[in-house]
Amino acid sequence: MILTDTHTHLYTEHFNTDIDSVIKNCIAKGVKRLFFPNIDSSSIAGMMALAEKYPTTCFPMMGLHPTSVKTNYLEELAVVENWLANYNFCAVGEIGIDLYWDKTLLKEQQDAFKAQINLAKKYNLPFVIHCRDAFNEIFEILDELNDENMRGIFHCFTGDIEQAKHIINYGGFKLGIGGVVTFKNSGLDKVVERLDLDHLVLETDSPYLAPMPYRGKRNESTYLYLIAEKIAEIHHTTIETVAKITTQNSIKVFGF
Repeated sequence: MILTDTHTHLYTEHFNTDIDSVIKNCIAKGVKRLFFPNIDSSSIAGMMALAEKYPTTCFPMMGLHPTSVKTNYLEELAVVENWLANYNFCAVGEIGIDLYWDKTLLKEQQDAFKAQINLAKKYNLPFVIHCRDAFNEIFEILDELNDENMRGIFHCFTGDIEQAKHIINYGGFKLGIGGVVTFKNSGLDKVVERLDLDHLVLETDSPYLAPMPYRGKRNESTYLYLIAEKIAEIHHTTIETVAKITTQNSIKVFGF
């Protein structure tokens, strides 16, 4: 059984003291493919070092996270493009719009999102979308830029069934399902129940959003099996089936 964590930040300081044992535990649990979304220029060195240490397990992306979009975002985007031009990344990410913390830089976030979608198309890469309190803003841009070259993952999907259908209708996106699906009153389980497994990929978003029974604690990619078990329960199937289909879905997105 091979489980794929399509979104994990194992390279951050939260894992400085035990990262080798964390990755060893991942592999022991069947979580054998780990995809790293970048945050900004300050996170690149740590991400690349870990990916280079475990080249058959860890795969880095390159992008500017929306909460790192500041007034100097053009400088950050120049760093992103320079890396994309000189390294074979699996995706552009994570990118998007986040209006939960700060709405004052919406215009800059929109500009950065559009620019990075165009970079993904330029380098023929999928892109991984971060959306928080911004479905309408995200959809407006995707509707504008949609074409046959647009594909990727809608990370940490927690929307309703209509929003899920909107994303699926673009044709090239999978929905990233994480620990929230295990939360008792999230309602995400009811949405996932109505979605074919062919539309889903798994993620942890480590060190955040740990699934039950670890909610509130540091999340690890090892816990991906708990998310897979929950989805198997929802769909009345086995964890092996969920692992097989969602890993194949991740291969379709990332190409390897």
